[in-house]
Amino acid sequence: MTINFPTNQWQYLEQRPHPWRKQLYLKGKRIKASVIYSDMIVNAETLAQAAENWDLPLAAIQEIIDYCESHQELLKQEAAVERQIVLEGVTIEPPITHR
Repeated sequence: MTINFPTNQWQYLEQRPHPWRKQLYLKGKRIKASVIYSDMIVNAETLAQAAENWDLPLAAIQEIIDYCESHQELLKQEAAVERQIVLEGVTIEPPITHR
């Protein structure tokens, strides 16, 4: 199943090539929108606190919230796949290489 989001819908988020993950990432970063969103929830951060913590504009944090709240089913499905892969002992992200 391929999910294509309109490219002009999001100012701070973008698709990244991945074999099964379809959620959007922060533009220019290897950070999934759901990582920032869940960090905000777990740490009970306000928009301003999250923006400061992640060094992002408030508008980017609001966009991440809007995206994650409107794509909960996709995020749940991907989290389930990720949990299964981890349980099977497979690495799901490529190693970080320093240049």
